[in-house]
Amino acid sequence: MYFLLFCMDSVADNDNFSYLCAQNAIIKDIMSDRLFIFDTTLRDGEQVPGCQLNTVEKIQVARQLEALGVDVIEAGFPVSSPGDFNSVVEISKAVTWPTICALTRAVEKDIDAAAEALQYAKHKRIHTGIGTSESHIRYKFNSNPEEIIERAVAAVKYAKRYVEDVEFYAEDAGRTDNEYLARVIDAVTKAGATVCNIPDTTGFRTPYEYGEKIKYLYEHVDAFAAGTSILSTHCHNDLGMATANTVAGVLNGARQVEVTINGIGERAGNTSLEEVAMIFRTHPDLGIETNINTHKIYPTSRMVSSLMNMPVQPNKAIVGRNAFAHSSGIHQDGVLKNASTYEIMDPKEVGIEEASIVLTARSGRAALRHRLHINGVDVDGDKLDALYKEFLLLADKKKEVTDDDILILAGAERSASQNVKLDYLQVTAGKGTRSVASIGLIIGNEKFEAAASGNGPVDASLKALKTIIRRDMTLKDFTIQAISKGSDDMAKVHQSVEFDKHIYYGFGANTDIVTAAVEAYIDAINKFKS
Repeated sequence: MYFLLFCMDSVADNDNFSYLCAQNAIIKDIMSDRLFIFDTTLRDGEQVPGCQLNTVEKIQVARQLEALGVDVIEAGFPVSSPGDFNSVVEISKAVTWPTICALTRAVEKDIDAAAEALQYAKHKRIHTGIGTSESHIRYKFNSNPEEIIERAVAAVKYAKRYVEDVEFYAEDAGRTDNEYLARVIDAVTKAGATVCNIPDTTGFRTPYEYGEKIKYLYEHVDAFAAGTSILSTHCHNDLGMATANTVAGVLNGARQVEVTINGIGERAGNTSLEEVAMIFRTHPDLGIETNINTHKIYPTSRMVSSLMNMPVQPNKAIVGRNAFAHSSGIHQDGVLKNASTYEIMDPKEVGIEEASIVLTARSGRAALRHRLHINGVDVDGDKLDALYKEFLLLADKKKEVTDDDILILAGAERSASQNVKLDYLQVTAGKGTRSVASIGLIIGNEKFEAAASGNGPVDASLKALKTIIRRDMTLKDFTIQAISKGSDDMAKVHQSVEFDKHIYYGFGANTDIVTAAVEAYIDAINKFKS
């Protein structure tokens, strides 16, 4: 029985096998709502151009998939290349409890190669199949429906010579006539297929159509009701319906889903593992359970993205950087009062420490106060109102305001009590020209202006400043630090200025680096002891 193959993962020795056989009916009932996760990141996912991994990297991903709790790892297509063959061999050695699966065509040499590559796997599966749609039969194989059934049955029987667990895929099942598809699937289950994969290879079907296809097969192939074989989904995302189709398949009787991390795969990709796992996690009323340790979803996503050099889109469900980010003031206020207002799952459930309150020009006072509180600064009332006005001015200049930014704003209030303040700064600079700066300072209640040229905009600005502040001071150290990564960064400037044999430290921050440098110099001047 198919269910026993998975239960054997927990069996310490073969003596327990007879006991499990005797308990088969009980096991089948218990497992009836158990959804098996078949991960094909290392096979279908790796077919994306530019995303190929070496064997060491594949082993790293396979071990992470094992920790994540996937039931089946499709490790590769052994006959396709020596590298793929070797990867299946090494992954088979590296992981313990998941079933290791190798893909083949309905060709004996493919099946021979798969069997050899799987020789070290503790739980092994051969995944063989053939196209069943009219288009594939006529144009790809130049064949006829009856011959395709014969080839399908022969492939399954040949694979059964090597392994007990054989999965059959009916390529382009999505566009295959249901009645004919049922004939194919009935034949291969009678030949011994333990799993029957129904791929929507081109991502063409709608959720209703795909669900009806799975339902039709469940009702017309005896093996599924008998529990000797299960139906599997394998949906592509060409029309953005892969996850919806997969869920429709499960709700109509499929008990295995073929997925990839981050939904990677050929063309528009495959069904995302993380989406399916969290759909059933957040909808316990559906009665479907998986073995996925959801807390490892985000780390696994990051690993695959990094190793395959394939960034995750920011708005990707579950694992995108914006999946738990809130920038709208209304949303931020709601989430801060009660997370469930706008979050249907706890980010910690998928391995993310906390939701992100992203500060932008659309953020409200509540979000600003919250971020300041997290960073140890508590403000309210008039002080918060004043700080919020400064925040909005900065937010209009930047796409996103960081924690460092708001801490700088919170600390900037000290400038109100400073004797020397920057009124304005205007700089002209460019290649082939000498930089010129015009500066305005407020000292006490008086305004002063000056201009100077220099070797670059910062040099010109500081020279102009010194014509107003006529003191014997020397810039000793000048350090620039970008707070984030982007052309709209807030830059922090640290300076040390020597005056009267003492060193004074100044600090400035601004989206304009020249202004930040001048503010840092003025900050040091205000600390001078006369």
